[in-house]
Amino acid sequence: MTTLFVSDLHLDPARPDITRLFAAFLDDEARGADALYILGDLFESWVGDDDPTEAGGIVADRLQALPAAGVPVFFMHGNRDFLLGNDYAGRAGMQLLPDPSVVELYGRRVLLTHGDLLCTDDVEYQAIRVQTRNPAWQAQMLAQPLAARLAFAAQARAASQARQGEMKSAGTMETITDVAPATVDAFFAEHGVDTMIHGHTHRPAIHELAGGRRRIVLGDWYEQGSVLRADPDGRFGLSALR
Repeated sequence: MTTLFVSDLHLDPARPDITRLFAAFLDDEARGADALYILGDLFESWVGDDDPTEAGGIVADRLQALPAAGVPVFFMHGNRDFLLGNDYAGRAGMQLLPDPSVVELYGRRVLLTHGDLLCTDDVEYQAIRVQTRNPAWQAQMLAQPLAARLAFAAQARAASQARQGEMKSAGTMETITDVAPATVDAFFAEHGVDTMIHGHTHRPAIHELAGGRRRIVLGDWYEQGSVLRADPDGRFGLSALR
C-alpha cells in the first residue's frame, strides 16, 4: 500500500489529454492507495465553485468515488485554485487542508505545503498572495458575476505570463521563483519535522539536506503526470506516469 501525492496538474480545456490522464490515474492506481493528497493547482484557474470548466465535472466524478472505496482524498489550495470552496470539495469528496499542514504518514510527521509560501524572494508575488487570500477580497470576488470572474482570471493569467517573460529576459526567473533556503530552514524549525513535501516550483526532486532532513518537490502535469509514492517503510519514490 502507498500514499500518493500530486500537485500542479493545471487542468485546462486546452490540454484535455492531461485531464484524461488524471482521470485514468484516479480510476486505476489511486483506487488502491491508502490516501491521495492534492497539494494545489489542480486547475489552471478556478473562479468559484460555479466554474463551468468541463475538467471540474470530470475530476469531481472520479474523485468522489475514492472515499467510497476507502481512499480519503485531501486537497490544499494552490495559487491558481485558491477560490475552490466547500461546495466543490464536498461534491468531489475532498477534505480541505490548511497551508501548511503537518500530517502523520506511517508514523512520521510530514509537513505539506503548496510551496509558494517558500518563495519569499519573489516579493511582488507574496504581496499578491496576501491580497488574494484575504477573506474579504475573496468574498468580493465571488460576489461578481461569473463572466466578470472569468475575465479577471484571464487577465491575471496574461499578467503572470508577461511577468515570467520579463524575469526570463532579465535572467532572474530561476532564482526568484524557486524556494528561499532560509525560508525552508525556518519552516523545518517551526514545525519540528524532518520531511517536507511541496509543489509549485515545477522542479521535481528529492533533496537530501543537512541534519537528516528531506525536501521533496512534486512535478507538474503540463506534459506528463508526476506522482510521489510513499510507503509504510519510509520510502519515497517520485516518477512520471508517462
